Amino acid sequence: MTLAEVLPSARLLSATEKLKLIRILAEDLDMTEDISPLEPFKTYDLPTPYDSFGAGAILMEKLKQSTSSH
Repeated sequence: MTLAEVLPSARLLSATEKLKLIRILAEDLDMTEDISPLEPFKTYDLPTPYDSFGAGAILMEKLKQSTSSH
């Protein structure tokens, strides 16, 4: 069965049934190995806005422009 065949029926479910379906599918994926490129116990560097002072200044400028135009 393909996603195109299942999706119309899934869209007809109530919100509660959709959440149950999500949980069931997530549990199925959790049981499957190698579903993620991430490795357990490995450290990954993720970019964050911390210490990005130039970006912060640009955001503040845009915020001031936005509030002054309203």
